[in-house]
Amino acid sequence: MASAFEYAPAPESRSVVDIAPSYGLFIDGEFTEAADGKVFKTVSPSTEEVLSEVAQAGAEDVDRAVAAARRAFVKWSALPGSERAKYLFRIARIIQERSRELAVLETLDNGKPIKETRDTDLPLVAAHFFYYAGWADKLGHAGLGADPRPLGVAGQVIPWNFPLLMLAWKIAPALATGNTVVLKPAETTPLSALFFADICRQAGLPRGVVNILPGYGDTGAALVAHPDVDKVAFTGSTAVGKAIARQVAGTRKKVTLELGGKGANIVFDDAPIDQAVEGIVTGIFFNQGQVCCAGSRLLVQESVQEELLDSLKRRLSTLRLGDPLDKNTDIGAINSAEQLTRINALVEQGEAEGAERWSPACELPSSGYWFAPTLFTNVTQAHTVARDEIFGPVLSVLTFRTPDEAVAKANNTQYGLSAGIWTEKGSRILAVANKLRAGVVWSNTFNKFDPTSPFGGYKESGYGREGGRHGLEAYLDV
Repeated sequence: MASAFEYAPAPESRSVVDIAPSYGLFIDGEFTEAADGKVFKTVSPSTEEVLSEVAQAGAEDVDRAVAAARRAFVKWSALPGSERAKYLFRIARIIQERSRELAVLETLDNGKPIKETRDTDLPLVAAHFFYYAGWADKLGHAGLGADPRPLGVAGQVIPWNFPLLMLAWKIAPALATGNTVVLKPAETTPLSALFFADICRQAGLPRGVVNILPGYGDTGAALVAHPDVDKVAFTGSTAVGKAIARQVAGTRKKVTLELGGKGANIVFDDAPIDQAVEGIVTGIFFNQGQVCCAGSRLLVQESVQEELLDSLKRRLSTLRLGDPLDKNTDIGAINSAEQLTRINALVEQGEAEGAERWSPACELPSSGYWFAPTLFTNVTQAHTVARDEIFGPVLSVLTFRTPDEAVAKANNTQYGLSAGIWTEKGSRILAVANKLRAGVVWSNTFNKFDPTSPFGGYKESGYGREGGRHGLEAYLDV
């Protein structure tokens, strides 16, 4: 006898997402093959399974996409802000409606745990579109002049660590301010951007307003260099950011760069240890440490070092590493074999330089790209693991005695993206935060984001701000 009830797939089930065998470029509202017919494969980092075959954009495709965006700009920029807002609100609602599908897709293509894509990434993606939809008809009240005008065509290049969220950070303010977009997703995570292209069609967005060009570094370079691109937005490595800055120097292009980081997480002796430990774990092991603003340097006051490290090691021993689609998983897969090789090389260098390595007992899956959560103690500021961005689940522990020493060590880096402060004294939080050369300083928390708050860095972490009212300026002629 058939059951009276039918069970729907679990929220984490792969069956909620339908991945096609192949995808084209999204140009002028249609999916199309690359001009030279080139394709590449996108692989699931947790299993090394080929998910799909994707068209690889070349210079000719960049020309087509920029031309489509230029044509669309004429009508899109002329729309009243209230009309543009309707499209953004519609996109935000569709993202919410398809959030289960998109969360599973992001986990499959990126390797991060489903509880992160489901509970953090997707809600923030929708929130950014809702937030900037609200700004679209209020640009004259943003403090940027009475009638700020859009720049034109925005060329945007995003990384693989937060594929859909970085897309939202870039596209939402660009569209709200009346610009059109050509976006290149990372070659290891192109699928969510291509699914977003389908969402644009579902929302009835005019043709050419958003164009998606999967490809490798040469695709991004061609987009950045294109003479008809008015605005460049890049999130990624500092080395590539420097190359972009050199490339656009002397041109009329407006540029924002969000680059690497080596964030300091400072724990004072009066901090609530258990709360601080949770913040430390969130700061460095969220998304396997593949976060530009990760708290990858732990600065702990000497008097509580032993107590905090004991507690931290106990907590790391409870983290679960494994299948990213399991809602109980804490540590997912490293995004690619290339990134895993880089992490291994830097960790081995840290050991060779005399830092003491520790990881909890952790069985790694036989297929996929995996790295156990790792601590380094006996670290000095001269060690490579304290200076270089590892971009993996690796925490370097240093100590300090006084607040001034903590500030000096926190600022002793070429980066300046993020920092955290743990203390019960509000006066100390304000005093220390004011001296830290970091774009974002969290107090008694870490890795908390909100679309109303600007984000960006100093020094080799880039320039410009994304998010909040400040994020509008990057896309307006002020």
